[in-house]
Amino acid sequence: MIMIFTAEHTPAEVIKVFPKASDLFKKHRIDFCCGGDKQLSETFSEGKIDETIVLTELNTAYDNWQQEDHHVTNWDAYSPSELIDHIIHTHHAYLNEELPALGQFVTKIFRVHGTNHPHLKELHKLYNDFKVEMEEHMINEEGQVFPLIKEYEKNPNKDLLQHIHVANGGLEDEHETAGNVLKRMREITNDFEPPLDACNSYRITYARLSEMESDTFQHVHLENNVLFKNL
Repeated sequence: MIMIFTAEHTPAEVIKVFPKASDLFKKHRIDFCCGGDKQLSETFSEGKIDETIVLTELNTAYDNWQQEDHHVTNWDAYSPSELIDHIIHTHHAYLNEELPALGQFVTKIFRVHGTNHPHLKELHKLYNDFKVEMEEHMINEEGQVFPLIKEYEKNPNKDLLQHIHVANGGLEDEHETAGNVLKRMREITNDFEPPLDACNSYRITYARLSEMESDTFQHVHLENNVLFKNL
């Protein structure tokens, strides 16, 4: 069924129907993971974003996308355990491999180009803050919160659910912190657009940062707007 997106929809609702909207949201710096449950109207107002332009672009892209053959995963149909396993084996596995490898590139371009491109110093600090935050975050999820959710799925009770909601509140705060770091990295790198004189390492670093941002936004979206919301 084709729908028309309005300012009353939330980014999370849009993404569930039209996953490719994430590209448009990133372009306009609209938060669809940590702030995914706020109505677009609120986001437009706070960010001084032109509602007409974004909604026209969004609905046009959705109409075009609908003409193609797509399979949209209904994450709401997944059990909590299935979704947790997907998050661990897809998004956590990706970050565990990518964070140390990409960190070497971030350090390299800062060391080589930092004098001429001063923003690379801040990028280096932001990246390492993000790396530590996400590594600790994933350890906490896999060691404590995810097992609690799986236990609740088997033996639901109010006390355990309350415990999970308290723990999830901390995780969502950490998601917001990580999201803000990613936003700042995007700002100081001109939307991950390398300068004209950038070497191959510089270009690879920015491309991989952009990819990591996309993966992290999807990762946080699944946790905040699907897993935690469906408990």
